[in-house]
Amino acid sequence: MTLLTALDQEHADPAITVDGATVHLSELRTRADRLGGELIGTDAVAIPGAPTLDTVIAVVAAIRAGVAAVPVPIDAGPVERGHILRDSGATLLIGDPDWPEVDLPRVRPTADRGAQAGSSLPGTITDDATALIMYTSGTTGLPKGVVIPRRAVAAGLDGLADAWGWTPDDHLVHGLPLFHVHGLVLGVLGALRVGCRLTHTGRPFPDRYAAADGSMYFGVPTVWHRVVSSPDDAAALSGARLLVSGSAPLSVPVFDDIRSLTGHEPIERYGMTETMITLSTRHDGERRPGWVGVPIAGVETRLRADDGADVPHDGETIGGLQVRGTTLFDEYLNRPDATAEAMTDDGWFVTGDAVVIDPGGFHRIVGRTSIDIIKSGGYKVGAGEIETALLAHPAVDECAVVGVPDDDLGERIVAYVVGAPVDPTELIDLVAGSLSVHKRPREIRRVEELPRNAMGKIQKHALRG
Repeated sequence: MTLLTALDQEHADPAITVDGATVHLSELRTRADRLGGELIGTDAVAIPGAPTLDTVIAVVAAIRAGVAAVPVPIDAGPVERGHILRDSGATLLIGDPDWPEVDLPRVRPTADRGAQAGSSLPGTITDDATALIMYTSGTTGLPKGVVIPRRAVAAGLDGLADAWGWTPDDHLVHGLPLFHVHGLVLGVLGALRVGCRLTHTGRPFPDRYAAADGSMYFGVPTVWHRVVSSPDDAAALSGARLLVSGSAPLSVPVFDDIRSLTGHEPIERYGMTETMITLSTRHDGERRPGWVGVPIAGVETRLRADDGADVPHDGETIGGLQVRGTTLFDEYLNRPDATAEAMTDDGWFVTGDAVVIDPGGFHRIVGRTSIDIIKSGGYKVGAGEIETALLAHPAVDECAVVGVPDDDLGERIVAYVVGAPVDPTELIDLVAGSLSVHKRPREIRRVEELPRNAMGKIQKHALRG
């Protein structure tokens, strides 16, 4: 399979820019293939996920050589990094990072290899070959290696190209990490499959987004919050075609601010490392704050209750989301137990996310079933709707709602709030007045910031302690 199809097309040669360094597709192909020739015979290569052109060259080289690329988070500590390198089976490290504990042969992507260095690249690579081994966030233990085949990457990107009207005429702009699905697969491999211009801004700063003059912008909610906090920079995005948010829920107030400042309703989408992106609102369809749309082409979803029963699509009843289709991963590397646990007997992947689906098929992510569904006083409560209610208060900039053990209620609803000082009773009454009384927080804890990972996802496990 030719995964990065634009690299083998001669009719266009768009620019690829990463933090100010620019190449055109033809040069990227040449440099990647020269490196790729040295990777033949290697099963997996580790690549530091720094936001640099070297990272892009290294990943492209591995994919075109038919070698599994293992992106390593640049903020990983030595324990996590060591686990990833050992577990992945990587036998070569591309680049020369300051990782003294790593004893692997190293090759520099910028080395001069001569014109024929890539001549031994394979002519064909099967669809089932592994493209990437990406590691989950590891919130409940050491990260698991997700084995992603080339067919899943291709299916996911083609489904998004359809959903978003993504064409070679687009100019994609983002500044997201190059060791996650959002920044690397969608934000780099997507551009190289579609064949559009790409500008990676190095960091996702609002002024850099504003200066890039793109037609499509990718961001996580933290990025969009910062963009709307800089109205002039936000207004500069009004000429874009699509503004896409993902990796965490986008709050309704930020959705509304994006719309008022840019004239665009943002696209919201949902996915996981194990599934690629499976749900999205469409470029030619409805965009509803707090909802992530419908399955992309090749994907099916269903909802199941705790006892395995079907959950009605009434827009209210919460169920566990299950997914099947062309975008799924192959397995958790070296973890057959975890792979088996994640799949149903009839072949559906259990996402662990709590979801409601309305009669028209629109999906709303309530949260993780393990932490965002709070069982309090005999009621099942979604943390997300409480967070949305709290964010309607002008003093609340950010918030996170969790359930903590309680002898009387089972779990007590606690809200962590970032923003200006406000009487906790006022916030509790706000929730009780806009939702059901039993959904009110029993405690408000004001904090300076919320714990987040590199993609901006709030780490609620750290709040629960």
